Amino acid sequence: MNLTSDILHAFTPTGKLRASINLGNPILANKDAVMGLPFGVSIDLANNFAKRLGVEIELVVFDAAGKSVEAVKAEQADIGFFAIDPLRGEGISFTAPYVLIEGSYLVPNDSAIQSNDEVDREGIRVTVGKGSAYDLFLTRELKYADIVRAPTSPTVVDVFVEQKLEVAAGVKQQLESDLVKFAGYRLLPGRFMVIQQAMGTPKSRGVDAAHYLAAYVEEMKASGFVADALQRHGIQGASVAPGV
Repeated sequence: MNLTSDILHAFTPTGKLRASINLGNPILANKDAVMGLPFGVSIDLANNFAKRLGVEIELVVFDAAGKSVEAVKAEQADIGFFAIDPLRGEGISFTAPYVLIEGSYLVPNDSAIQSNDEVDREGIRVTVGKGSAYDLFLTRELKYADIVRAPTSPTVVDVFVEQKLEVAAGVKQQLESDLVKFAGYRLLPGRFMVIQQAMGTPKSRGVDAAHYLAAYVEEMKASGFVADALQRHGIQGASVAPGV
């Protein structure tokens, strides 16, 4: 799809490409411990997209998915990187997913819960990051268990341990890294959901801009760009989504 002046203006009304970045998902973005700069798969995709548009990039960084989503809905950012969800789709045009991420449960070693389908029971409290894809999904799906919301996804296990809750839910890789810090816990086998991570832009930017962004994502998957980024950043627990 050709880049027209109208599409360019749709993505850059301020003259720059403002990319909403969520540091709450370590598979997509992290912050460098020395320089404090964000890096990761989503930053690589954002930088490359800005290069394609021929404009400067401005990273608008947040610590939680919900904040990142709201920034795009409020047009404080021009593109973002989110898990596809019907609720979020009310104000955002999503591409097809570029990465698939496993969602897992964490429980104490002595928990009677042995499988994912045993979680949704009376008296079980499941910790999630407020506004995360897991929060949105489990809010719809859980019928008996209660949800306890941590401020952000990276603080889920802290809240889970501090409040002595029954289950923590989140990105498998994040939970695995938390196991290094907290002894006495285990991951349930398998996964309870697969998160479809996509790019998005405000719906107000128009159909042509949405199609252009969708085509960009398909090209990045097909060219090996996304796979190379995952490998370069040492990401496990995620795979490149199939093309559409």
